Amino acid sequence: MRSIGWRGVGVGALLCVASAMAAGAAEQVGTGSASGLPVPRFVSLKSDKVNVRSGPTKDHDVAWVYSRAALPVEVTAEFENWRRIRDWEGAEGWVYHSLLSGRRTALVSTSKGKADLVELRDEPNGASAITAKLQNGVLGGVKRCQGGWCRVAGDGFDGWVEQARLWGVYPGEKVE
Repeated sequence: MRSIGWRGVGVGALLCVASAMAAGAAEQVGTGSASGLPVPRFVSLKSDKVNVRSGPTKDHDVAWVYSRAALPVEVTAEFENWRRIRDWEGAEGWVYHSLLSGRRTALVSTSKGKADLVELRDEPNGASAITAKLQNGVLGGVKRCQGGWCRVAGDGFDGWVEQARLWGVYPGEKVE
């Protein structure tokens, strides 16, 4: 079992983990069979310790453990009280529904293979003042998204980021 922590420094520093899927669990599109909520959808981890299992029961092995609350994950399937999630690196596994929160968070995502910084702006447009530059992997709470921009806030920052530069929101998604 591997423990995966998060320091907000860089996604590349995290350990890669193998995808884990339950046999016979069908990919769902539309509405979750258990929750009635959209699938896929973004949520966040509720706890500082979240066991990710290879299948949707406690009888399945723990494949790895997340050790930081608020990380964004994507729910890709539901089975009773279990949710199959995918993380920012593409790893998938099953978690119990009560370990997930509807609170929206996002990770700053730079261009693949580049060490550039993402500009945090005062207003939701490219002409507004730059208030900070964020590194790849910085975690923030999503306040709202509109017109291709999201207002995000975190430890020592609050401002607008281009929606395409975030992992945890869908392109063009409106968040209120």
